Amino acid sequence: MGYHFENVRLEKGMYGRSGKSFTQTLEELDPSEGYRGTAAESLDAFQRQLKRFDIRVKGADSDTVEKFFHTTESSVLFPEFVSRVVRQGLEEGGILPDITATVTRFDGMDYRSIASVPTEDEKKLVQVAEGAAIPETSVRTQENLVKLRKRGRMLVASYEAIRFQRLDLFSVTLRQIGAYIGKMHLQDAIQVLTEGDGNENPAETVSLSGELTYDALLEFWNKFDPYTMNTLLVGGDAMLKLLKLKEFQNPLTGLNFQGTGTLSTPLGAKLLRTSAMPAGTIIGLDKNYALEQVIGGEVMVEYDKLIDRQLERAAITSISGFAKLFTDASKVLKLGASGGGTSGGAGAQG
Repeated sequence: MGYHFENVRLEKGMYGRSGKSFTQTLEELDPSEGYRGTAAESLDAFQRQLKRFDIRVKGADSDTVEKFFHTTESSVLFPEFVSRVVRQGLEEGGILPDITATVTRFDGMDYRSIASVPTEDEKKLVQVAEGAAIPETSVRTQENLVKLRKRGRMLVASYEAIRFQRLDLFSVTLRQIGAYIGKMHLQDAIQVLTEGDGNENPAETVSLSGELTYDALLEFWNKFDPYTMNTLLVGGDAMLKLLKLKEFQNPLTGLNFQGTGTLSTPLGAKLLRTSAMPAGTIIGLDKNYALEQVIGGEVMVEYDKLIDRQLERAAITSISGFAKLFTDASKVLKLGASGGGTSGGAGAQG
């Protein structure tokens, strides 16, 4: 008895049909629910098509790129393969999930986030007497739109150059493209955390005179109430300064880093290093309340070029933007010059 996926007709028009992704269109034609209890239960609609054409994309025995182009229908699968591997590179090893409170998928370019900015009186915890009015929390839409930016890389390769390359090897290059795009999105996120999203909500900047000390970090941490500074974003220079503090040389901190590859500060905040951070800057944030990521659709590839084996200068793009949810949930610490002093005092910039 044959499976239904063996009879699905594949064509170029399945990309971008009614605003749906290729996989969503495939799932409508070949629903995964129909494979429960079968050998194909663990596969999605796209993976079932790879099985149909016997295309192995992973491992030492993976097929060559040429295998996608043995038939007209199987060539239609190639852009989706490229998109998936690029998305994998975009997601793996990236730190965006560690600094975003929520992700919103939005099919368009004009997105307006929401905000709740309580007054000092609204922040107070007051007792509600019987029959009295209950304190209100106002939620409103932001005045300015979130800026969604298209980030991408150009795939420059002739079909003849890659046709005999193993898909597993070709995937390494595609994942690197995804990693580059992810880094550009991270730079956008850092800019929004620091400067705001256009709605007059830049982060409070704390200037540090003299050397970085543990006391200065404590003062910075204390400014986050009622939020919790549970994440620190640093560049390479700031990371070195932090690791030289004796409080960061606790044996338990070292054991945790060796076991998990993740550094935690003595304050309990997760320490994230990235070259996207400007020098002499530390961003502290409450990951649960600081930032919203808005994704404008899936990773896009120029499917016509890829299907027709015209890989030269085929664009791979991703659209994303960021909005600040609660302004006080993120703050910036500007480091002073080394050797300038030892007090470590931190004061808010005027």
